[in-house]
Amino acid sequence: MRLFDSLQFDERGLIPAIIADADNNRALTLCYMTREALEKTIESGKVYVFRRSLGRLMMKGETSGHTQEVRRIFVDCEGKSLLILVKQRVAACHKGYRSCYFREYVADSDSLVVSEQPVFDPKTAYKE
Repeated sequence: MRLFDSLQFDERGLIPAIIADADNNRALTLCYMTREALEKTIESGKVYVFRRSLGRLMMKGETSGHTQEVRRIFVDCEGKSLLILVKQRVAACHKGYRSCYFREYVADSDSLVVSEQPVFDPKTAYKE
């Protein structure tokens, strides 16, 4: 079966994609892709996403230089989401952490705690 024949983009033409570290399978971020973003990802070997807040396509790491090099692409059983394993350069999170999932829920205290250290200063990576 061909890739695009198996995918179900939503009514806005988007499909969610979990981006994970190819070395340890740790989730780095969740993004959305259009068909064009996925095509560019496949062609270039770098992750492209559709930034809903900006209404445009962009390469992940375009501003910071923290690019994601594609290692493998998986499709879920219904064709409604993607899992993309990548080699992450520096970090995936725009807040300075390697993963966007740096806060952990602690049930005993019903709180979120930061469970890792930042790996870069967002002020230096995202100059405005």
